[in-house]
Amino acid sequence: WYIQPGNPQQNGYVERFNRTMRYELLNQCLFERIEQVKQQSTQWLWMYNNVRPHMANGGIPLVFKK
Repeated sequence: WYIQPGNPQQNGYVERFNRTMRYELLNQCLFERIEQVKQQSTQWLWMYNNVRPHMANGGIPLVFKK
């Protein structure tokens, strides 16, 4: 399995994630060091996966879904 170059439509889930990360994190911050990018990305990813509402859970964040 692979994505043909120039065809982002073949992997919509990843493209959507990339767009969300760019708008919610990367475009909001001015980083001076790669360590800052790593730290902020790790924190943002945890929030994205655990705190943010998920459509699959009826809009409930995973931390509240038990």
